[in-house]
Amino acid sequence: MSLTTEKILAASPATTRGQPTQLSCDPKGERLAYASGKSVFLRSIDDPSQTKQYVGHTAATTVARFSPSGFYVASGDASGMVRVWDAVEAVNTKGEYAIISGRINDIAWDGDSQRIIAVGDGRERFGHCITADSGNSVGEVSGHSKVVNSVAIRPMRPLRAATASDDMAVCFLHGAPFKFNSKHSGVHKGFVFGTAFSPDGNTLVTVGADKKIQLYDGKTGEPTRSFGEGEHTGSVFAVSWAPDSKRLVTVSADQTVKVWDVEAGKCTQSWRLGGDGVSVGDQQVGVVWTPRSDGLIISLSLDGNLNYWQDGNSTPTKVVQGHNKSITAMGTDNEGKGQTLWTGSFEGRVCKWDVSSGVGAAVDGQSHTNQVTHFTSSSGRAYSVGWDDTLRIIDESANTFAGGSLKIPAQPKGVATAEGRVYVATPSSVEIYVKDAHVASFPISDAQPTAIAAHGSQVAVGTDSNAVRLYKVDGSNQLTLAGEAKNSTAQISALAFSKDGSHVAGGNSSGKIYAYKTADMSIATDRWSAHTARVTSIAWNEEGTHAASGALDTNVYVWSMAKPGSRVKSLNAHKDGVNGVCWVDGGKKVASTGGDAAIKIWGVSGLQ
Repeated sequence: MSLTTEKILAASPATTRGQPTQLSCDPKGERLAYASGKSVFLRSIDDPSQTKQYVGHTAATTVARFSPSGFYVASGDASGMVRVWDAVEAVNTKGEYAIISGRINDIAWDGDSQRIIAVGDGRERFGHCITADSGNSVGEVSGHSKVVNSVAIRPMRPLRAATASDDMAVCFLHGAPFKFNSKHSGVHKGFVFGTAFSPDGNTLVTVGADKKIQLYDGKTGEPTRSFGEGEHTGSVFAVSWAPDSKRLVTVSADQTVKVWDVEAGKCTQSWRLGGDGVSVGDQQVGVVWTPRSDGLIISLSLDGNLNYWQDGNSTPTKVVQGHNKSITAMGTDNEGKGQTLWTGSFEGRVCKWDVSSGVGAAVDGQSHTNQVTHFTSSSGRAYSVGWDDTLRIIDESANTFAGGSLKIPAQPKGVATAEGRVYVATPSSVEIYVKDAHVASFPISDAQPTAIAAHGSQVAVGTDSNAVRLYKVDGSNQLTLAGEAKNSTAQISALAFSKDGSHVAGGNSSGKIYAYKTADMSIATDRWSAHTARVTSIAWNEEGTHAASGALDTNVYVWSMAKPGSRVKSLNAHKDGVNGVCWVDGGKKVASTGGDAAIKIWGVSGLQ
């Protein structure tokens, strides 16, 4: 047996309110690079489900930039480290360099793909210039008194560089080696967020919180003219040039994307996200004008959506949605044989994914206001519970939350559904809902429920007393204890019934999984014990011959009932732990998700 990565449904770019987020496009206009979590994603623009994930950073990543050659990517993180790596497979690291003692905000390559300038929020300095292959110093970044937000290098000789900072100043550097040449501190009247040289090198542009666009001579760095004041009504976070050097695009906190004719200083196209209302999630915090013949512009919303814009269209031609916070729960449709996935993240966002196409969409309506902890589904509906102590119902076909939320008396430990009933485990009881109404509460006073699963008339409850209890439900929604297994050595953290209900698997907080026969709760196998941390999720395949599991040790395993000692694994499947596993595509593949906010589809071969 073996597990191979077939598809990565990438996390969305990480965003921070009031700060720009850098996007980078490769020279061919095929892929987008951005930072999310502790990873960097290289994502196909035309087919967003085709993704490479770079996991070399140990701190939260902040920026990624393709080299002009397209062969390398330089990425920075919150600890001040810059890593240079190959853009083809996203695994081979060419160099790792400590630049500053704080967050890297931006990186720029020179036109020869040889030198890098990285800037950010350091203690001794706000940036540094190095060679990409060896990390040797080729100049210094000086002249600023506060955090530097953006840097740009002129793409041809004579080499010039510009830096923009929270001290409201723009510094101009001559190189190489790069040295301070001039500083313009009265040009902007607020934080300067973005800077970029035109592709022909003749013009430099800066934008910032004062909502205006400032131009400079690309060779001398002298300010020439400004325009656009009064057009944007919020801070301008980012700017990007068209390949022809005659137009540029800006994005702002006022939810707009604007295209400008540089010669005339006039806005030629304006798009607004979110209609006329004020929507914080629709603030635009990043943009890139791709070097493609179709003139595609990609902007980034604060909520992580990537919006595709083209001339002649009043709305985005495509919106790529997903999560940019840790995914804490995942479920799949039962009737559709795993063609749909549901994911919920740390901040309450819920998304629906089509497994075959890899397309995700945020569920419409009032979502959870806190961490989503568990999913279950039945009869065209999905049910989610979260730390906002609510049970929410999703209409699968409409991809929207149906009706209001149902209040849970305490923080949910899990949710399960069978035969029209929805069961929610809380620290002191099992709550039962039928037709979106609460019908019964079954108190458990001698132990705290920690996990729940259901099949037919059977309900399995894991407890903090290291036991798995099997209950039977009757027509009046009363639970009766039918069996109990007490051989676990740690608290039960995940439960799952096989598809025919003949077995139930329980994983515990120390990483061991037990499979029980539901007929008498005797052990079917206790040899599934390779995890080294809390088991977060278990899922059985259609035949009940194999089970997949994920745990906080970052690993995914597939186990065999026939050969309990035989297993396949994917180590380090998700940075910061695996939080959900499901069988998809009719039980031929396994989906997993976790702390890196990405979803991975694994091909499983040679099942025994």
